[in-house]
Amino acid sequence: MEAQMRLGRVALALALAFSIFSNLSLLVTSSSSQDLQIVNAERRIDLTSHIVKVFLTLKIENTGTSPASEVLLAFPPTQVDHLAVLKAAVTAGKRKKKTYLPLDVNPTEVPDAPNETKYFSVSLLNPLNKGETATLEVLYILTHSLEPFPAEISQSESQLVYYRDSAEVLSPYYIKQQTTFIRIPSSKIESFTKVEPTNRASTELKYGPYNDRAPYSFSPILVHFENNNPFAVVEELVREVEISHWGSIQVREHYSLVHAGARHKGVFSRVEYQSRPSVSGAPSFRNLLARLPPRVHSVYYRDDIGNISSSHLRTDYQKSELEIEPRYPLFGGWKATFVIGYGLPLQDFLFESSEGTRYLNFSFGCFLVDTVVDKLIVKVVLPEGSKDPSPVVPFAVEQRLETKYSYLDVVGRTVVVLEKKNVVPEHNNHFQVYYKFNQIFMLAEPLMLTIAFFLFFVASVAYIHIDLSISK
Repeated sequence: MEAQMRLGRVALALALAFSIFSNLSLLVTSSSSQDLQIVNAERRIDLTSHIVKVFLTLKIENTGTSPASEVLLAFPPTQVDHLAVLKAAVTAGKRKKKTYLPLDVNPTEVPDAPNETKYFSVSLLNPLNKGETATLEVLYILTHSLEPFPAEISQSESQLVYYRDSAEVLSPYYIKQQTTFIRIPSSKIESFTKVEPTNRASTELKYGPYNDRAPYSFSPILVHFENNNPFAVVEELVREVEISHWGSIQVREHYSLVHAGARHKGVFSRVEYQSRPSVSGAPSFRNLLARLPPRVHSVYYRDDIGNISSSHLRTDYQKSELEIEPRYPLFGGWKATFVIGYGLPLQDFLFESSEGTRYLNFSFGCFLVDTVVDKLIVKVVLPEGSKDPSPVVPFAVEQRLETKYSYLDVVGRTVVVLEKKNVVPEHNNHFQVYYKFNQIFMLAEPLMLTIAFFLFFVASVAYIHIDLSISK
């Protein structure tokens, strides 16, 4: 029995050695085939809210003989699952005259990627020739990347979270020098991994500088710190935008909100919560701010019980801010569902192109500040008789068509449905829905009402003049 166990251990050791050797040979092969290297990499990670923002500056040099037209960005698979936004731009000019030119970023496949690394290809505006350098500015945003620990806290406790990453930038290229800065919301840090040189200054951690790092270098780090910011997550948001050519746009939004931070344990004391608001329930939130389109009117806010009057609206020609308060403060794990509705002037959002096609220009994303939306569904209800709808969205979304019947509809209204997961405030960009419409359809409902009233009048006159009595 002991001999079999020894043989098993030897086999396991040989398998492990073979795996390490194969990975090392893969790194050497991928490293030798690269024509690019990173002269300097600076990464700044913002952990001040529950939405993680990473700003990455890469100075890239072409050390090969042939021009390079793309740059690869590498991500561990655990981060790709939570990647909400990835943008890249190349800088031109210096200091005050510096400009940023956006670049196309697309997912790509690399054969024999180590440890299931995921890649995105950044297409350069101009090929990078031998000996030339270029500076890339990369922004990527991660959601659900802060892990509450402990997972449950009482009303009087602060919220502590984990953040996992690497002290070194994961890259398929050789990096001459790199530095990582991590910013946290408070100076209270329970612990953090040290990868020398590592320095701490108040609310910032500095890893590096590290010199001469091979491709795919990875040094795992764990930062355990206090973060009492509300983890507002909308599990599902359904926004219905209904267009009426008679002069208005009606918007109705259904929210399913949850506090995604450390779950609340124990009994909730409202007396303690109101008497010590800075200490009791620090990670909770009692109000939300929604930045609505300008010139809103007929605003209402209600839940399943009925209308909620604890809201404040500030509006002008440039912006509209709606501050709402749920019926109860939200602690970790608590949920709330509610509806926000409002009207908008038609001329501010509906336009006509030179080809005679009409199009709606509206905002995508969630209007609540600092909120993550797990699933967002935008429904654009076109007027009856609309044809050939064509949505234009600045990022990838799922699209489909539906039909909705409303008052006095005959053939129904076309509904353009746009669906996207993992939505953050940076997705609050404008999108367009183009469609064709014949003006004759605007007379359909008035004609139907006219005919209905005429038939009712004829029936009334006939009823009055008809003698239905049996005897004369």
